[in-house]
Amino acid sequence: MNMKRILAALGLVCAGLHAQASANEILIGAAASLTNAFKEIGVQFQQEHPGNKVLTSFAGSDAIAHQVIQGAPMDIFASADQKAMDKAVAAGVIDESSRRDFVRNEVVLIVPVKGGAPINSLADLKAAAVKRVALGNPATVPVGRYTKASLESTGDWDTVKEREILGQNVRQVLDYVARGEVDAGFVFATDAAIMPDQVKVVAKLPSPEPVLYPIALVKRDGRNPQAKVLLDYILSDKGQAVLDKYGFSKP
Repeated sequence: MNMKRILAALGLVCAGLHAQASANEILIGAAASLTNAFKEIGVQFQQEHPGNKVLTSFAGSDAIAHQVIQGAPMDIFASADQKAMDKAVAAGVIDESSRRDFVRNEVVLIVPVKGGAPINSLADLKAAAVKRVALGNPATVPVGRYTKASLESTGDWDTVKEREILGQNVRQVLDYVARGEVDAGFVFATDAAIMPDQVKVVAKLPSPEPVLYPIALVKRDGRNPQAKVLLDYILSDKGQAVLDKYGFSKP
């Protein structure tokens, strides 16, 4: 057997091993705000279902939806709002029968714990000392869409728009505030809760529509059959207990 044939044979063996190794991998594409909760659920699921490996990919919901639509090999999609999920549904890549609203959240105004302008309410954002206010990009990030709708309802949108620093996902906005790079920011309450030593919640925003997160199976050839088992686990009391631990409430 010449060298080319040997290398080709080795390539086939490696490819086979990779296919075998990845056979029990379940990939979740999820909103950035679900990072901590879903990582813990993944570990817990693996302990209770030996042989399965849960892989997670987190970003802004629109970015994840785009990846799913473009054919990324995801098995489950969890969005922070209905709009991102609706885009995936419209593209025909979601098993609509599996779609569920599985948690509720809320949007809050946060400021750095140390330093910064004195901000204790939405009204304080109008102060001349407030120069930079971070929020998710409303065009691509659910927390930004919720924030804009809320501020439009309270009459504070123009004030924030003049000072906006846009983030590509909620965790980026959280980091801006935690590092003191902005005077204030709008994030989900669950995100603020993971950095209590660095950010402080000063106000909860009224939301014209409930902050509900939908989750569903991705419709694609080769979807891991264990994806349905994992989805059911997330929706179960055990999964909901983890989500509750991180501040999410039931829909």
